Amino acid sequence: MINIAVCDDEKCMSEKIEKLAEDFFRKKNTDVSVAKYSSGEELLKSNERIDILFLDIGMRGMDGIETARGLRAHGYTGFLVFITVLKEMVFQSFEVQPFDYLVKPVREEHFEKTMERLFLSMQDRLSPEKVNLLVQKGCESNIISFQDIICCEIIDRKVYLYLASGEIIDYYDRIESLEKKLDGRFFRCHRSYLINLNHLKSYRNNTAYMADGKEIPVSRLRSKEFSKVILQYMREWRL
Repeated sequence: MINIAVCDDEKCMSEKIEKLAEDFFRKKNTDVSVAKYSSGEELLKSNERIDILFLDIGMRGMDGIETARGLRAHGYTGFLVFITVLKEMVFQSFEVQPFDYLVKPVREEHFEKTMERLFLSMQDRLSPEKVNLLVQKGCESNIISFQDIICCEIIDRKVYLYLASGEIIDYYDRIESLEKKLDGRFFRCHRSYLINLNHLKSYRNNTAYMADGKEIPVSRLRSKEFSKVILQYMREWRL
């Protein structure tokens, strides 16, 4: 049984998402339970387990992003899909790690595409495959999970890996070589930096603000591509 919640102050939208979700999982021969909430305050008071949450950003009172912050702060690790009127609103939501966003009016084909990706990600969670980077420094070898790397910086041919634990690992390598060893969650935003998009908290004024407080410059040549990569990443990599 998959537990789904829809939080939207528009009753017709809640009912539409409920029907689309039920129809989608019926095709997958999967049972679902759908709970509907009309405000962020009501949702935060709930103690129900939620596997997938469809959350309207533009609600009256507590908006969707503020609601999501509250949920994540209390340990919510489920899939979060924002419902929004403006695509641009998604750039304010990195810190709460949404899986994707649906633009109103929600079209069935867009909903289906989002849910197909989400369904695959749910299956991946049941059998996660750890992806690692092998770092060789002299006679010493270290295996580092991609997920643990916040960003990579190169200074005078030396690579510095900044880890979520606060540890910094340095070794000699070319950034072009390192880039080939990493996967799609990493983006080269500057000639000297690779960042892990899963640790990106926000992006503004050509600066990437990371979860550890580090501020990484995004070159003007890469800024337009960066915006596109962020949206693609949120659809394909956010779990």
